[in-house]
Amino acid sequence: MTETDALSAEDVETGRLLFTRAWTFSRGSPDLDHLPPDDRPEIAFAGRSNVGKSSLINALVGQRGLARASNTPGRTQELNFFTEPAADLYLVDMPGFGFAEAPKDKVAAWNRTLRGFLAGRRTLLRVFLLVDARHGLKPVDDEVMALLDGAAVSYQAILTKSDKISRTDLERVRERTTQALAKRPAAYPHVIATSAETGTGFEELRAVIAKLLKAHGN
Repeated sequence: MTETDALSAEDVETGRLLFTRAWTFSRGSPDLDHLPPDDRPEIAFAGRSNVGKSSLINALVGQRGLARASNTPGRTQELNFFTEPAADLYLVDMPGFGFAEAPKDKVAAWNRTLRGFLAGRRTLLRVFLLVDARHGLKPVDDEVMALLDGAAVSYQAILTKSDKISRTDLERVRERTTQALAKRPAAYPHVIATSAETGTGFEELRAVIAKLLKAHGN
């Protein structure tokens, strides 16, 4: 049984209510010394540059300008934390892996920060790895998955921009992604296809997050 099969009407409604609240930017952390206390569950969103993390977070919470979205790869250059007081949860927008235009020393420093964050946050419930549905998994995604496997951090793939390809191509990409995840020890094998423009997949994503919080005791 997949996690989707196990989602209940209560999970769907709890997820809907969770993201009708007013979420706000909490802080940006340029390095590990500026992280907030790990005093609440965290859900992080990772992926290569320009995969659509900020757009997905905005669509998830229903607030167009919460996370800064840009067509310029690598604009998100901090670990950005968003919260809602009653939710007792952090959403974390991570800098894109595989910076398109950045000095090598900066890329190396960011990768060290991201590795430290993933390996050291005891309240990190799951990382959602965003993959552009038009392109599927790339070598940089394999590197991220290897990092997550090594850190024993649970992660799940989300296909973004699913409205940009045909249904047949989308199912082909979903199948290939699912097969790749099945070989990964820390990966949850069910793949969620989303579109920030049409809203596809967000009811499921909200319900999955609500279920994770419930399992954590929140």
